[in-house]
Amino acid sequence: MLPITALYAALLLAVFVALSTLVGRQRGRANVSILHGDDMDLAVAIRRHGNFVEYVPLALVLMALIEANGGSALFLHVVGVLLLVCRIAHPFGLQHDKGATPLRAVGAGGTLLLLLALGAMALWQSLTMLAGG
Repeated sequence: MLPITALYAALLLAVFVALSTLVGRQRGRANVSILHGDDMDLAVAIRRHGNFVEYVPLALVLMALIEANGGSALFLHVVGVLLLVCRIAHPFGLQHDKGATPLRAVGAGGTLLLLLALGAMALWQSLTMLAGG
């Protein structure tokens, strides 16, 4: 059982559905079925959704592995909450006419730091287990 990972997967699903819905609505407004048809609002919506899809699955897989290997509930909750915050912040900061915004930096930078922390924890767990400890 992986109740902690399941909790954050369910919460992140709400963000995924919101981002997917925004892409669908923008496609309808722009009357574009694939790509973005030079509609910058649609292009931004697609990248907001795509960025979520590129990073969240790996984070959830790592969380599940850490949880399955007996990882700290506190660590997993901290990472889960921060991942949720970062993934909500990022789309608000991702704009076609601005390179770097504070929310984009929090979202992207925070997500990368969380992935590094998850990767380090998974590596430490696996090496400890392989060493017999």
